[in-house]
Amino acid sequence: MNRTWPAAAALLLATMRISAHHAFAAEYDENKRVTVSGTVTGFRWTNPHAWLDVDGRDGSGKAAGWSFEMGSPGGLVNRGWKKTQLKKGDQVTVEGYGAKDGSNVANAGTVTLPDGRKLFGGFKSTPGAPVK
Repeated sequence: MNRTWPAAAALLLATMRISAHHAFAAEYDENKRVTVSGTVTGFRWTNPHAWLDVDGRDGSGKAAGWSFEMGSPGGLVNRGWKKTQLKKGDQVTVEGYGAKDGSNVANAGTVTLPDGRKLFGGFKSTPGAPVK
C-alpha cells in the first residue's frame, strides 16, 4: 500500500500537467471564430505558449485590443516561425477561436504576416492544425 501512493501521485500530477498544457477545449470555443486585423502591440515568445497582442478591428468592425494564445515556441519554430517574426507596429490579420468567457482572448489559428505569408500559430489541438 505504501508503494502505490507515490506512483498514484506521480501519475495524477503528470495527467494534470498534460491536460493543463493542452486545454483548447477548456478555454476556447471552436464555433466562435474570430478574425482581427490590426497592429501588433506585443509578441511574447514564452513557455509554455507564445502570445500575440493586437490592437485592431474584429469581423464586426469593433475596435479592441486582443490577446492571442499561440503554440509553444518549439512548435512554432517547426511551423516556420522565428522569435523575431513580429514586432510592435507590424500589421497582421489573425484568425482564431474566441475564449469561452467572452473576453478579448483567443487561440490563434492562421496569422497573416506583414509580407502576406500565412503561418499557423495555434496548438497541436487547435482545429486546423497542420499534421506533422
